[in-house]
Amino acid sequence: MISTPITADLIHGIAELEITERGVRPHRLPEWVRRQFPDAQLMAMESQPSGARLAVRTTATTIELVTHAVRIAYQGADRPRGCIDVLVDGQLFLHDLLDGGDVIERDLQTGTATFRDGNSHTTTMTGLLPHEKLVEIWLPYNETLDLVSLHSDAPLAAHDAQAPVWMHHGSSISHGTNAASPTEIWPVIAARAAGVELHNLGFGGNSLIDPFVARVIRDRPADMISVKLGINIVNIDAMRLRAFTPAVHGFLDTIRDGHPDTPLLLVSPIYSGIHETTPGPAAVDPASLGTEQVRFIATGDPADVAHGRLTLEVIRRELAGVVEQRADPNLYYLDGTTLYGETDAAVLPLPDALHPDNATHHLIGQRFAELVFANQMFAWSDACTRVDRGT
Repeated sequence: MISTPITADLIHGIAELEITERGVRPHRLPEWVRRQFPDAQLMAMESQPSGARLAVRTTATTIELVTHAVRIAYQGADRPRGCIDVLVDGQLFLHDLLDGGDVIERDLQTGTATFRDGNSHTTTMTGLLPHEKLVEIWLPYNETLDLVSLHSDAPLAAHDAQAPVWMHHGSSISHGTNAASPTEIWPVIAARAAGVELHNLGFGGNSLIDPFVARVIRDRPADMISVKLGINIVNIDAMRLRAFTPAVHGFLDTIRDGHPDTPLLLVSPIYSGIHETTPGPAAVDPASLGTEQVRFIATGDPADVAHGRLTLEVIRRELAGVVEQRADPNLYYLDGTTLYGETDAAVLPLPDALHPDNATHHLIGQRFAELVFANQMFAWSDACTRVDRGT
């Protein structure tokens, strides 16, 4: 078997690779961000390679990838393991559920955490046809992963993707929470339907209008950019109205410093009944701990909206107003309820009151591809423009 060094040119959708004791670890945020703001939650989310894939062209009939996962678990709340999806020439070849790895188990009530180590995992792809083909190994969206080694019975060459680059920033919904596999998170579904190259900056609990994320977007090449803001601001009651709207303007200003004319889409939150008219913060419903489904509740007071506290209805109004105020011909607005609205919630309710299930990820991804990309690769579709401008 041939050993191929795992280098950055093999992996799509990441900022950089970190050398670790076991191998290399993909990161979706660059080292300067991790040094500037090493928040534990953000560090856990950015090191989960959502939307990232190892892509090679090869005639190999057997490929082996050794990985070592680090996952977060919660006492009283069972979480499914991550998995690796292997696509060959765009078709699903293997769905490989991870085992082993290290575990950080957190107690939601006390905040304490315990650590347990585990073994590495080998994803084995056998029976590949001997002709030249594109093999894409999509990495788990919900577990940090060290790439230990890569072996094959024929040389592996980096795949030079020629598709337009779509950079997307969002919350845990964009990160992939509750999707069944890495190719079933909604941004991947949309990207594959549209034939674009995804760079996913969806971070669970961390779509917070952070200036460093805007600078990351500013400095990276992209043919199209979308930014989905709002739900995490409400979830943690992070801002009042006076601070929120100028912060969004500043976020967009920074992006425009590096992408003055790139199509830029501002997306508001999907429908979430608990926060439509009730501010945050959100909290785990104590009655749901230890049950089959942990659920969230909103703990704010609707009366406080008059004093500047934020709800999803307020967020949508403000984001639409930002786009209108800026009069930027390449800036668009998409109401998130066109992706998943109140009518959809009656048919496909959010299992925990915040995050979509796998079927809803498919629904959102398909709708985004239809509304936003349509048949255009470098500009948002007319359907999206109608939503944005009210025409």
